[in-house]
Amino acid sequence: MKIKFKNIFLHTALVLRHKHRVFINCAKCGLPYRGFVHDLSKFSPAEFFESVRYYQGTRSPVGVARREQGVSRAWLHHKGRNKHHIEYWFDQDCAEHPMIPYKYAVECVCDKLAATRTYAGKNYNTSLPLEHWNRYGCKAPGNARTKAFVEKVFLDVLEYGEKFVLNRAYMKKTYREICLDRKGEADTVSSDTK
Repeated sequence: MKIKFKNIFLHTALVLRHKHRVFINCAKCGLPYRGFVHDLSKFSPAEFFESVRYYQGTRSPVGVARREQGVSRAWLHHKGRNKHHIEYWFDQDCAEHPMIPYKYAVECVCDKLAATRTYAGKNYNTSLPLEHWNRYGCKAPGNARTKAFVEKVFLDVLEYGEKFVLNRAYMKKTYREICLDRKGEADTVSSDTK
């Protein structure tokens, strides 16, 4: 598949819109720096050119690349450099997956909220983040408490809206209750939240 010249501009504009939304979300949660540096690796050659080649505009080029090539090298590069992805923290040789630290867990939520809004456009509604999470995100291997935190936020987005969850007080309280106050529990809490 050839790279279409116009896709360079379309993909760049999409990434910048997404980054802008993540920045706004992170700033509301008290983490503007995380929003500012979010997804900078998308401009690296390893990620940029594959993403341009498989640009669709309504969904991630990663899935398109996977279907056509059997793998997305852009995704392999991306998840290994961005700590807000659950997959970054996965090590198959560890008995217990490490929990994502607070600032990256919040960035993860802000990222997924922004991505569903960016790709859905006018068709966005508050059920989409949870639907996307249930279809893809929750299947990623990772720490059960971190995954329970993300799921709880998306459940609250569905019930109360984004304004309710996108603030420092909510994020700190929810992360503390799910990820920190449960230290004595087994790391299988995600099965309790399904």
